[in-house]
Amino acid sequence: MISRAYVTLVTNADYVLGATALVRSLRATATTAEIVVMHTGGVEHAALAPLEALGARLHLAELLPTSDAFNARHQRERIHAENPFTKGRKPAFHTPLDNFAKLRLWELEDYDSVVFIDADAVVVRNIDRLFLYPEFSAAPNVYEGLADFHRLNSGVFVAKPSRVTFEKMLSRLDAPDAYWPRTDQTFLQSFFPNWHGLPVFYNMLQYVWFNLPELWDWKSVHIVHYQYEKPWERQHPKADLLRPLIDLWQSYLEGSPPDIDRLPNPERKE
Repeated sequence: MISRAYVTLVTNADYVLGATALVRSLRATATTAEIVVMHTGGVEHAALAPLEALGARLHLAELLPTSDAFNARHQRERIHAENPFTKGRKPAFHTPLDNFAKLRLWELEDYDSVVFIDADAVVVRNIDRLFLYPEFSAAPNVYEGLADFHRLNSGVFVAKPSRVTFEKMLSRLDAPDAYWPRTDQTFLQSFFPNWHGLPVFYNMLQYVWFNLPELWDWKSVHIVHYQYEKPWERQHPKADLLRPLIDLWQSYLEGSPPDIDRLPNPERKE
């Protein structure tokens, strides 16, 4: 029997909250796959108890053994200074180096196929069909315009665990002077240059709601991904614009999601 799992990554207490909503949303889709929460040393085990209570399998994923020079090049201050986020705001708890721990999922050889989902996302309808997609499949990084289609977004992707692949990744990741400005996203697009594109509806970035409302259709959307500002932040600059999506996330956190097909779409631009 083919073994399949949804995998997410938790690197601090803030993302535990996100992962709780994600796991509850996956459970609501009646998926038959396992759910694995990889966690780093940045999270105390006691904080992960709610995830375990929801039936998620906890898996310790240490930060990668990258060199001091690599770590210096990928510190938050340097990455954000050289590649400033002008369209949104990354929260203070965001640490770019932590993103590379995603690669640990290739060590999960208990599974034939895994679908990785960032902890700042919720699944609003069953997506088990993604396990049939090849490695490496990901949706485009669309949130502002159609030109974004050439870049992948690593918030959702399909992979085939293999320690051989993982070792190849490590050797390329920390090559002399290697610099990945969008961290794991830049690296994965380089490592898998012929990546297979998933429909954008399987990783609908929240900024589409107000930037490209004509692309948003609740009858097609499968995953909502809260890039930049997070829905559990008390207030943030885009909160009013994104209020329907924040309320949606809260409903999954509380375990009382709405009928997705009955939700109103955003107003179309004239």
